[in-house]
Amino acid sequence: MPQVSWQPSASFANLRRRAQILARLRAHFAAGQVLEVETPQLCPTTVSDPHLNSLYVPAAGYLQTSPEYAMKRLLAAGSGSIYQVARVFRADEEGRWHNPEFTLLEWYRSGFSLDELIDDVAAVARLALGEVDCVRHRYRDLFRSHLDLDPLNCNTSELAAVARRHIDIAFDDADRDTWLELLMSHVIEPRLGNDALCFVVDYPPSQAALARLRVDAEGQQVAARFELYYRGVELANGYHELLDAGEQRRRFAADLREREALGLPAIPLDEKLLAALEHGLPDCSGVALGFDRLVMLAVGGDALDEVMAFPASHR
Repeated sequence: MPQVSWQPSASFANLRRRAQILARLRAHFAAGQVLEVETPQLCPTTVSDPHLNSLYVPAAGYLQTSPEYAMKRLLAAGSGSIYQVARVFRADEEGRWHNPEFTLLEWYRSGFSLDELIDDVAAVARLALGEVDCVRHRYRDLFRSHLDLDPLNCNTSELAAVARRHIDIAFDDADRDTWLELLMSHVIEPRLGNDALCFVVDYPPSQAALARLRVDAEGQQVAARFELYYRGVELANGYHELLDAGEQRRRFAADLREREALGLPAIPLDEKLLAALEHGLPDCSGVALGFDRLVMLAVGGDALDEVMAFPASHR
């Protein structure tokens, strides 16, 4: 008989640590009267973001990349603050820090500002990582200090030229946000959070997604969102949530136009989410945190395989 590899990739010590961290997180949310919820993993529609690849199940629907849309319907219906430990799915994501099926810890705090949510995310991260320091950097300041570039006001050709100086790129043409993302992920991100939880705030308006916009201290319009990095790993993405259904519909339409330009399949809009926004989403801030990555960092691991029983490589 052929040899078949059937054992888990993670040690039981790491799996026990994973369970302990999850228990602490649930206790944290229970103490804050945040309700645990469950929403469907398989839905008729999915995110329109051109940079996320959803898995489609024929005659059934899309496996969700995040429980965000359904959770916002609960918020609009009057749930109050909620959280979910969700299994989510993203196609074409497999590697050291990626798996096509993974665990996302997502929560929404009613009445929280973005600053209050950042404090809450730091508290959650410390339940796993211990008492680590916390710093904040503006997106614009990081580009200025690391690349001598103003990401909010430079033109696309300037971005492309800087990207080619720092990254081995196999294409010539891309949109503004693609160049920004390449510079962020390849040049800046690996330097973030080496000794502290690093929150990056005030992203370009074009990267607002489901966040509202605000004006910063320099009079520049920015997205009211943040990302959290620790030891060069992206851990979380948070928003001061957009409440305007009309604006959200316009952003979805822009995503669909970009998908068409890139030759990607169209995604049906989530009309139930838009109807929930029309009804009224309470003022809230929300965040999605990669639970597997958090555990990996907590145990001192180098890859998700060390904290997942059966990742894609062991299916």
